[in-house]
Amino acid sequence: MARNTMEAWLRDEQGSDVIRRIEYYSVAESRFRSVPMSGATKTEPRMADMSVAVVPKGSAYGEDTATNDEVLLTAIKFGSALRIAEEDIDDQIANLIEAKKLSWASSFGVFFDNAVLGTSAAANGTTVPFTSIYRAVTSADAAVGYTANANYASAIAALTYDALSDLASKIEGSGYGAPGNVFVAHPVFKGAIRKIKDSTGAPIFTPSPRQGDPDTLFGYPLLWSSGAVVAATASAAQGATLVGAGVKGTAGNPLLFFGNPDFALVGKRSGVESVVIDGRDGLSALTDETILKVRARRAFTLGNVKAWAALEIVTA
Repeated sequence: MARNTMEAWLRDEQGSDVIRRIEYYSVAESRFRSVPMSGATKTEPRMADMSVAVVPKGSAYGEDTATNDEVLLTAIKFGSALRIAEEDIDDQIANLIEAKKLSWASSFGVFFDNAVLGTSAAANGTTVPFTSIYRAVTSADAAVGYTANANYASAIAALTYDALSDLASKIEGSGYGAPGNVFVAHPVFKGAIRKIKDSTGAPIFTPSPRQGDPDTLFGYPLLWSSGAVVAATASAAQGATLVGAGVKGTAGNPLLFFGNPDFALVGKRSGVESVVIDGRDGLSALTDETILKVRARRAFTLGNVKAWAALEIVTA
């Protein structure tokens, strides 16, 4: 039976405190390619290679033979409901409901990034919402001629200059190198990267001198995400240590990515939006509890796995 939804959901507009909080915690939300969705699914052309050639005057154009292909975005709903006692709302000087929405936004940002970046299992639409970048890089993709682990690298309990340089080189020399490429790393890498120096003794990591600008590494933006960690299931509570948690694919191993954000597609079907169900009527009136519901519908897929590379810290 179809469910009739009668509540008035309120959408947070771009630039609101909630949206800014999500973008602060989520690299995928703030930097990856945004694709508006008008339905539960949407197909986007796969961004594959198309040839270019000289056309002599009076001659026919050469025709590209690349196979036309597309990728599928499927919207997944993320949300939570919170019961708040009327006494707590009445007794709070600050706006408790807005504070809870901001808290949800922080958790959603990390959760969404973990689903996009680090989940190791095949997508199931629930505990593993999407095929993550880590999963894609470590799996074969016959549609684009990608061999499993071609863009994957690992380092044992340490991060070196050469490991970072080699990771970037996998994309820079692949035809997908672009000025807009970015590094995405778990914050646990900060201390290690600050200590790495080039052959002249100069640190390779450049903290941004201006608030709001990204840090840089090898001239590329270096973005930080607490979701950049191997995980069996997506979660906003993923721990990581720089020495790694185990062998390849072990939950808790920190990850560092390099790639082109134009090939990382984030579908946005709806939200972030919220509804407050007043505790003065309906069933909630029996317990004097107001219910806050917050939700967002998002999708993710890679346009082409060849545009991304991943580095994992392992123990052996």
